[in-house]
Amino acid sequence: MRQIYSLLLLAALPAMAMAQLPLRDGEAFTFKISWAILPGAGEIKVSAATDTSGPVPRLVVSTTTRTRGLARALLPFDAQADSFFDQGTGRLIALTESSEQRNKKAAHSVTFDYPAAQALYTRTQPTEQPRPLALPAGDPLDLITCLVQTRLWTLQPGQKQDALVLFDSDFYELTIHATRYEEVRTSLGTFQTLVLEPRMEKTPPKGMFKKGSTVRVWISQDERRLPVKFEVEFKIGTGVATLARYDAPPAAPTTDAKNPRP
Repeated sequence: MRQIYSLLLLAALPAMAMAQLPLRDGEAFTFKISWAILPGAGEIKVSAATDTSGPVPRLVVSTTTRTRGLARALLPFDAQADSFFDQGTGRLIALTESSEQRNKKAAHSVTFDYPAAQALYTRTQPTEQPRPLALPAGDPLDLITCLVQTRLWTLQPGQKQDALVLFDSDFYELTIHATRYEEVRTSLGTFQTLVLEPRMEKTPPKGMFKKGSTVRVWISQDERRLPVKFEVEFKIGTGVATLARYDAPPAAPTTDAKNPRP
C-alpha cells in the first residue's frame, strides 16, 4: 500500500480518488442527545460553510457538541471540530478538534499529505511536538462526519462499504454494513430509513470497538437522505442522537431565459 508506484498512480489520477462532500454549503443538522435515562442530555450540530479566505475555496464542516440540563450539571462538556475539505477533490485536507470537560481542556490539529501517505498530528493543548502518522489508503473523516456522509451512499441491506475514520491520532479502517430497513419516528416526522453499522473487520478491533461498543446510523430513504438518528452503544449505556432540525442549503439561483439578469 505504500509502494512508490501506487503513490504516483494516486497522484496522477485525482479524479479516481475524488471523494463526495458530506454536506453542502449552508446545510446543517441539529441533533438532540439522550443518554440512558436522561432524554435531554445534550446537543450536536453539524453545519457546512464555504471558506474563501485562503488561496482556494474550502468547505468547512463544523461539529459542536455540548451537554445540557441535568447531564451538564453532572458532566459539563463542550467540544468543537472543524473539518476542512478541498472542494475540487472532496478530500479532507485538515481538521482541528478541541474539548473542555470540568476545566480540563484538550486540542489538536491534523493535516493530510496524500501523495506521501502521511498525516501530521499536532497536539496544542497540552502542547506536544508534532508527529507524523502513517496514512492508510482511503479518505479519512471523523466519526460523526463519516456517519453523515453515508447519506450519499446507495447501499441496500446485505451490502457494505469501507470507510476510514480518525479518532484523535488513531486511524480506524471500518467496514460499514447495511443491515435492514426500519421506520423511525422523530419530531420532524416519520421516516423510512436504512440502518448502517460500522464494524472493524480488516484489522484487529481497538478502542471502542475492542470494548464491544456498537455504532449505528439511520438514513432516510427519501430524496433528502437525512441522517435522522445515530447511536453509540456502550456497556454503561447507549447515547442516541435524533435529528431535531434540518436546515437545507440555499437553493441555487436560477436565470430567467426570457429576461436574463446582467
